[in-house]
Amino acid sequence: MVADAAYAACLRLARQHYENFPVASRLLPRPLRPHVAAVYAFARIADDFADEGERSDEARLALLDDWRARLHRAASGPVVRDGSDAAAIFLALGETIRTCRLDPGLFEDLLSAFRQDVLVKRYDAWSDLIDYCRRSANPIGRLVLGIAGYRDARLAEQSDAICTALQLTNFWQDVERDWAKGRLYVPRDLTRAVGADEEDLDRRRMTPAWREAVGEGARRTRALFAAGRPLADGVGGRLVWELRATWAGGVRILDRLEASAFDVFRARPALGWRDVPAMGWTVLTWRRSHPRRRAGVVDGRTTSR
Repeated sequence: MVADAAYAACLRLARQHYENFPVASRLLPRPLRPHVAAVYAFARIADDFADEGERSDEARLALLDDWRARLHRAASGPVVRDGSDAAAIFLALGETIRTCRLDPGLFEDLLSAFRQDVLVKRYDAWSDLIDYCRRSANPIGRLVLGIAGYRDARLAEQSDAICTALQLTNFWQDVERDWAKGRLYVPRDLTRAVGADEEDLDRRRMTPAWREAVGEGARRTRALFAAGRPLADGVGGRLVWELRATWAGGVRILDRLEASAFDVFRARPALGWRDVPAMGWTVLTWRRSHPRRRAGVVDGRTTSR
């Protein structure tokens, strides 16, 4: 079938890219993997439009506008396969949106965040960064839950916490890479509070002030991971293992960042085979969250209720 070939193309793309978390892995039930891969392929290519290569800002925005127009066409009806990767992605994505009854607005949120990446190079406040994560990361978690058939508001809230934490971890991991592109995600309210000077980044120096600023962001990120942890106890089947592995991978990167005192100029932590035992131990010895005490989030900090 044409749709099968389109999904296969999305799965190949998903397995070619490094991420801090599993994408459409064998931990997921087999029927879910093609749908998750279609969502990932849509987001991965759009993210690359905003970030990769030597394009002008105008060219990046034009590509994202075309991606949005393709999204609308795919959501409203079948896409004709023309042999291109883009057509395959949207053929699969349109099928997934209709089959899983997904909200197209979540894909619009993703595209709005990618456009923001082109236009916004600095963030003044932590709340601005959280709003960006709400659109750049949280839709992915909600889409995965929708693909698995979950429509529960509490699970969506916990998913948002994990997805925001994963996005923030990637920001702390990529300070050097983002700075080379003229972009910085450590918000000014954190850097100003400790006197961190952006000129030190030009000199590739992770000063005590920068360690403190990024460290505060990491502490808030860890609180979000804690708030979202009950998500893996609120779903069933093999999705439990995918979510545990996702959570463990994000926390592992955060652990390694903290162990290196956030000096990403010396080495950028990335998951590899040496991390498998620690992550596997986390997944296999997972202790369920207490059902009567659910963590919540207020401005990136945990509360219990």
